Amino acid sequence: MSIPSAPGTTLACALLLALSCAACTRPPPPPPEQRPEPQADTQLRDAIQAPIEKAKAVEGAVQDAADTQKAAIDAAAGG
Repeated sequence: MSIPSAPGTTLACALLLALSCAACTRPPPPPPEQRPEPQADTQLRDAIQAPIEKAKAVEGAVQDAADTQKAAIDAAAGG
């Protein structure tokens, strides 16, 4: 012997079951932890950059001396 049920009750139970299942979903995982960028040792960086900057500063003077020498050679050669 079964107990008769109203059609609205079955629909309500189905909706309640669907909502219960939807509410049990897992939340998204938290974003990965952002680590700070490693800071370069400024003394080491300065020690490496110093000779490079010095060479760049001298480059113009060396180029001017080379141009002057080339002009002197060309003038002596008669060209």
